[in-house]
Amino acid sequence: MRALLISGGNVIDGTGSQPQPNTDVLIEGDRIIGVGPNLVVDKSQQADLQRIDATGLTVMPGLIDAHTHITLGEPRTNDELFLHRDPATSAILAAYNVRKVLRAGVTSMLDVDGIFNIGPALRDSINAGIVEGPTMKSGAYALMTSVGGTAGKLIPDSGTAGYAEVVRNKEETVLAVRRQVKEGADCIKIHVTGLIPTRSGEIQVWTREELKVVCDTAHDLGVRVTAHCRGDKATLDSVMAGVDIIWHASFLGDASLEAIIDKKVPVGPVFTFLANLSEFGHKAGATSSAKSIFAGELENTGAKLRQAYDAGVKLLCGSESGFSMTPYGHWHAREMEVFVKHLGMTPLQAITCGTKDNAVALDQDGETGCIATGYRADVLVLDGDPSKDISLLGNKNLFRYLYCRGKQVDLSPVEPRTMLRGEQSSGWSDVALTREIAYSN
Repeated sequence: MRALLISGGNVIDGTGSQPQPNTDVLIEGDRIIGVGPNLVVDKSQQADLQRIDATGLTVMPGLIDAHTHITLGEPRTNDELFLHRDPATSAILAAYNVRKVLRAGVTSMLDVDGIFNIGPALRDSINAGIVEGPTMKSGAYALMTSVGGTAGKLIPDSGTAGYAEVVRNKEETVLAVRRQVKEGADCIKIHVTGLIPTRSGEIQVWTREELKVVCDTAHDLGVRVTAHCRGDKATLDSVMAGVDIIWHASFLGDASLEAIIDKKVPVGPVFTFLANLSEFGHKAGATSSAKSIFAGELENTGAKLRQAYDAGVKLLCGSESGFSMTPYGHWHAREMEVFVKHLGMTPLQAITCGTKDNAVALDQDGETGCIATGYRADVLVLDGDPSKDISLLGNKNLFRYLYCRGKQVDLSPVEPRTMLRGEQSSGWSDVALTREIAYSN
């Protein structure tokens, strides 16, 4: 198999170590087989050796996105997501959109939940070479109780809708977990908190005992559990019930923070959506009510999570890609920027979160996320030095080479498309036409 030598680059290995200047990386097949200055290539490899001169360029691990929704199709509203999606079209769009994710430098991703159980099929299609995309692990439907989830009354009292599967008792919970595992889910996701129209913010909709049923059933089958927790007690109960990864961990209190630190449960705060909404939402027409849902969460949660990080808890980088505020191919490096700006990390620390540590989300720690001998050949080569300016990783124009599983990725933009009929909801108007509006100057 033809070997590849990337020579003379400034290597950021993903471990947090200082960049290694004038360093070579040797790849054969889907593996890195050598890293160091002035590597000597075996004679048997020299005749057919491919060479890339990376002098003046940064060589680093491909990005890992620990929190995506590749099947949702960038809805602007929950109505679009729950009422304007069908299985066949959603699968086709997911295969189209996952190519955008890859071209954004993402060589591995976790799709935490999705609609119509498309995620596992997309993962298998990527593995089979049918669809081009990052190495992917996937959840299935998000488990919810009949109280609801993040879509209010659009969540039914039973069955499935959108990305939700509603369970009403222990027996249904066990059955749902077992079925999702049978259908190929790499992890089970629980929406521990949800939006209820008559309440402000998200409330906890699972008990600790119910959460333990999910964890025990999944763990007995060798599958991990992740949990959406926008609330202090929700996080505490999830950790104590045995959840493997916490998403959001909003508004942590002392007890929940102590539990996370004690059990070293990784946390993916998924701040990108919040940061985009607060910083750029006005440019995308976001409403003030949408912004108010997450008001204060980034600052309040960020301070607590910094304490967790300093105590050895892994913080994972996820983009929440799949919604109109986080479209595919654009914001996969944004979480690292937020970690630097709001959590006070150095760029190298943030890069470790988005590469080596993020491999934990895919249960591939030691397999990918580092430029080191024996690791999978997921390699990004770019102009500039992201160890000094983390925002460079969000600029695809700086990318020069990308290798996923040892294969070079075509970095040219994915061809644009038009909207499908019925894909987006539309109304008669943005506001009600009162007489005052009609006759105002």
